[in-house]
Amino acid sequence: MIMEMANSKTKENLMRAFAGESQARNRYTFAQKKFASSDYAVSELFRFTAEQERAHAQVFYEHLKEFSGQQLQVCGDYPVDISDDLLTMLEMSAKDEHHESEVIYPEFARIAREEGFTDIARSFENIAKIENAHAERFAAFADLIRRGQLYNSEEEEIWVCMNCGFIMTSTQPPEQCPVCDVPQGYYIRLKMTEWGIDSNGF
Repeated sequence: MIMEMANSKTKENLMRAFAGESQARNRYTFAQKKFASSDYAVSELFRFTAEQERAHAQVFYEHLKEFSGQQLQVCGDYPVDISDDLLTMLEMSAKDEHHESEVIYPEFARIAREEGFTDIARSFENIAKIENAHAERFAAFADLIRRGQLYNSEEEEIWVCMNCGFIMTSTQPPEQCPVCDVPQGYYIRLKMTEWGIDSNGF
């Protein structure tokens, strides 16, 4: 039997998820602006992820359509991730995304199914998978920084400038792009653009 949404725990969980995704979008937008001048390529990871969090927030918000015009109370614990250190910011972001994907959303999905909201449960489950991908992306860049290999490699890599699109093969990108003169922070391994974090459609 399907529970009335107004009396459900799922209603509260949707509001918590909407609030969480909205806050994540802002956290990543703040991070993108903070690191854009020093590490542009990595800052684009935050921008790209922020847009996906916006989309997640909209999914959860649409599930609350029947409460349009009402005031819904939301209570929950949300992370405060503020750091001027890029590695720390990536590590905190990876931890948050992992917690969502492994703990929060699976529990919300379980409750939604128990209450009879199959479509909502599916949304929680699918978005949990996406949050896991976010965690892996953040962790991968954090690992490169820890190993001192964000802008160098033991083997030759294909690097791409995210400003002009110049592509080169080397163990490290140039200190300054030979085409558009932007600094090294605009370069990223071409294989990492498979995550869609570049701004030029590679």
